[in-house]
Amino acid sequence: MVVALVSAILTTLAFILINPLGRLDTLLGDFQVALFTPAEPQDKNIVIATITEDTLSNFAYREPIDREFLANLLTSIAAQHPRAIGFDVLLDAPSEPAKDKHLKDVLAHLTVPIAVSYTVDNSVLTGSGAHQEAFLDAFVPAKDRALATLAADSHDVVRWVYPGGPARDGRFMPSFSHALANKVGVATTKEQMPIVWHGQPSVTEIAFPHYPVVPALLPFYQASNLFKDKIVLIGSDLSLIDRHTTPFDVIASLDRGQMAGIEIQAHSLAQLIEHKQPREAGAIVNFLIAFVLAVIGAILGVVERPLSLRIALAAGFIVLFWLAGGYALFVYGGKAIDLIVPTLSLVASFAATEFITGREARQQRAFIQGALSRYVSPKVVDRLVADPDSFTLAGERRVLTLIFTDIANFTTMSEGIEGQELQKLLNDYLEGMTACVLKYDGMVDKFIGDSVMAIFNTPLDQTDHAQQAVRCALEMDRFTEQFHLEQKAKGIPFGITRIGVHTGPALVGNFGSSTKFNYTAQGDTVNIASRLEGLNKTFGTHISVSDETKRLCPDITFRPIAAVLLKGKTKTVEVWEPMQPDYPRQEFLKRYDEAFVRLKAGAPEALAMFEALHAELPGDPCVALHVERLRAGEVGIDVTQHEK
Repeated sequence: MVVALVSAILTTLAFILINPLGRLDTLLGDFQVALFTPAEPQDKNIVIATITEDTLSNFAYREPIDREFLANLLTSIAAQHPRAIGFDVLLDAPSEPAKDKHLKDVLAHLTVPIAVSYTVDNSVLTGSGAHQEAFLDAFVPAKDRALATLAADSHDVVRWVYPGGPARDGRFMPSFSHALANKVGVATTKEQMPIVWHGQPSVTEIAFPHYPVVPALLPFYQASNLFKDKIVLIGSDLSLIDRHTTPFDVIASLDRGQMAGIEIQAHSLAQLIEHKQPREAGAIVNFLIAFVLAVIGAILGVVERPLSLRIALAAGFIVLFWLAGGYALFVYGGKAIDLIVPTLSLVASFAATEFITGREARQQRAFIQGALSRYVSPKVVDRLVADPDSFTLAGERRVLTLIFTDIANFTTMSEGIEGQELQKLLNDYLEGMTACVLKYDGMVDKFIGDSVMAIFNTPLDQTDHAQQAVRCALEMDRFTEQFHLEQKAKGIPFGITRIGVHTGPALVGNFGSSTKFNYTAQGDTVNIASRLEGLNKTFGTHISVSDETKRLCPDITFRPIAAVLLKGKTKTVEVWEPMQPDYPRQEFLKRYDEAFVRLKAGAPEALAMFEALHAELPGDPCVALHVERLRAGEVGIDVTQHEK
């Protein structure tokens, strides 16, 4: 929330304080006006009597407009009883005295409510100085004066309905549109508000009926009743005079981009008499929208999903926001909201939270790579880095397969070897053992002197973890046998490696103090795996595997060793020896299984069967074990472990 709030505030301030950004936002609003202003029926209240080039071609001079014609035009329109007349012709300079007097008399005695353009800006007057001001004041009755000012921005784009301002005597004078609204009984305020542009009925029609006026048409207009009950605006529509830029100008192909002043006054007046509220949502609403989108950006920045998906979702939210806020709300809801500020608020919030959480993710990836890359398969590390959520440091109970290894007589051997030589020897050995674990996607949990503890099915799920662990044990056996022979050839009495494998539930996670901890497994499963490793000393075997593990390895060949009551346990564990894939004595193994079945049944012929196997292969440890037991008078397959 904090990131979202800061993003919304900073983005909003940036568009207020940085002019190019504010201008960009304004231009986007102009595109909304130009493209999406809904079509409306042609206004029934307002008509425009336009003075065009055709009008001026009837007179000997263009400026000022013939006052006799203007007097007759006002008389003709007034005769039709319009609601009011807006006379947007600045009367600031004399022309022919008789014609001036005629127009002045018409203005003074007109019974129809009228608002006449007026200005307090000397730069707008035809001449300069007090003479023009005095002429204008004498010509236009004070009660009918209305400021002709149009409210434009710094780029001369007309945007607001001008309410009015101080006259030369300091009193408030309404604007042209406000004065006319007041004349027809519509109350107005002194608030300057954005223009709600009247939509054209179609591409070819205009918003307000225009009637070009020339002397020859005055009798027709007087007889046609065109202006009855209308608000009639009289003003010029000349190609190079009194034309102003509007928001529609942002699209060059629109003819109404440049409007005559009298038409802009018509838009403003229509807004006032129809009580149209400004489309702009306002600063508070826009900020709240920016904040909401910033919250969405922050959520997308922290949600634990792939970056590409989150970017796509952010883009989708932006598109949806522009369609809903930029088009639907404008067209159907009559409101214009800021689009760029909320959009950039979302982007900024998303980027900020992504940077913050990305930093945490990078630290987490560094931890995973640094802590696990030496002891976990690179394939597993890559998956953890890609999906850190799959790795939890908190304790969790899950089914694991564990391997324990130990070197026979390592302590005795190490006493006869120099420290550095022993270090290199042990490092070479452990390097090979680690490679075996990583090959089968296991994790080296720890080294305890010469012993190795490896875990399978953590930190990621392995559906075949038991089978992978047994294959790893067989790989370890091949490696250690070769390592044993190489060291023996060098005169180093390097012992055989004993391996125990067991599958069962265990608690796995971080264990230790606040300053030192290890990611490891705890529980009875760990103890059983360790006991199985110790059984090899009793059996003379290299690998002992529990029945729980064996049952999960249908593709590996095993032979039974015994049912063992492990030290400290009350129930026996069936123990098996996995056979190397290239074991050559399949017929021998078959006869061993038959003899074991007879042994388990307590049959007396079991001794003879095992003695025959022993004679054939005296070095087989499992055969030798059972021959010794049977000769000592033991029966069955149960064996008790007396030492770890």
